[in-house]
Amino acid sequence: MWFALVLLLLSPFPTAVEASSGLPESYRGTPQEIPTVVVLSTGGTIASTRSGDEGGYTSSLAGEQLIAAVPGLDQVARIEVQNVVNVGSTNMTPALWLEVSRRATAALARPEVAGVLVTHGTDTMEETAYFLDLTVTSEKPVILVGAMRAASEWDADGPRNLLNAARVAVSPEARGMGTLVVLNGEIHAAREVTKTNSLAVETFDTPQFGALGVVDVDAVRFYRAPLRRQTIEMGPDVVLPVADIIPNYAGSDGRLIRGLLKEGPVDGLVLDASGAGNIAGALFEAVQEARERGIAVVVTSRTHGGRVLPLYAGGGGGTTLQEMGCVFADNLSAQKARVLLIAALTKTRDVEELRAIFGR
Repeated sequence: MWFALVLLLLSPFPTAVEASSGLPESYRGTPQEIPTVVVLSTGGTIASTRSGDEGGYTSSLAGEQLIAAVPGLDQVARIEVQNVVNVGSTNMTPALWLEVSRRATAALARPEVAGVLVTHGTDTMEETAYFLDLTVTSEKPVILVGAMRAASEWDADGPRNLLNAARVAVSPEARGMGTLVVLNGEIHAAREVTKTNSLAVETFDTPQFGALGVVDVDAVRFYRAPLRRQTIEMGPDVVLPVADIIPNYAGSDGRLIRGLLKEGPVDGLVLDASGAGNIAGALFEAVQEARERGIAVVVTSRTHGGRVLPLYAGGGGGTTLQEMGCVFADNLSAQKARVLLIAALTKTRDVEELRAIFGR
């Protein structure tokens, strides 16, 4: 059966009769009413098929093939495809984030474009989404969409997710919401969403606060808005700084930091600390060395819930990290804090200014 799906993926765009099947009347418009949505294709499971030679899934389908496999999509929007890259999302980089951001910004500047979809692998989707949320300044939405089941599987979830993402992109309620992640019928804010399961289709979640809304068969519904948003514009000549994540664990001794200082370059570090923001004493000594070199250090928590605060004393306690000039990342995960740090360091290296950015 998967072979039949691959044939569908490789076939021309569906006709209007084929495309309209199963789509609610409320989401079918006349050609004059249908807005334009730009799809930036980057690869991932949604674009993957099983490779007989390599014995696993590989990202192989172009954006046009993904679009052709979605009945009803042409009744929601006129689709324009740009193939940016075709990789698993573990191979996404800050340089590719910047490329996608620039393409999204250019597309949204066109008056006929209602929104941008970014097809993307799920492993690092939340990082790309947050970078776009920070750097795309348009009020029009950017929607990241992917799949947990490859396109060659008989029950692939990519087509439904793509249709739902397009419906969100043209929804008036999505304006001003920033970058969103849409999978499994749910709408999540880029700053808050995270992947919570390695295999399940309902993997994307906002554990502390819940989804922004849902995409049901009859309507797109928002129930809350993301309030903790900010934008940091990227100039045409921007050079993205280098930032790394350092875990804290029993017996952390600072070798990772000293190795980075030796090999370089490093502009910023994110400490994935314990509890409310505490690290081992031996790791604390290496952080001191980094701070003496002027390297920005941001503190998060490996608990993945709640805020980090300077509460505990002693070498490695949160109060000593604050006194050293470290920046506390509110409730951001280490991955999200790294994204914000990379963006923030393009504007300032001043500790108090960085604290203000992380406090917004």
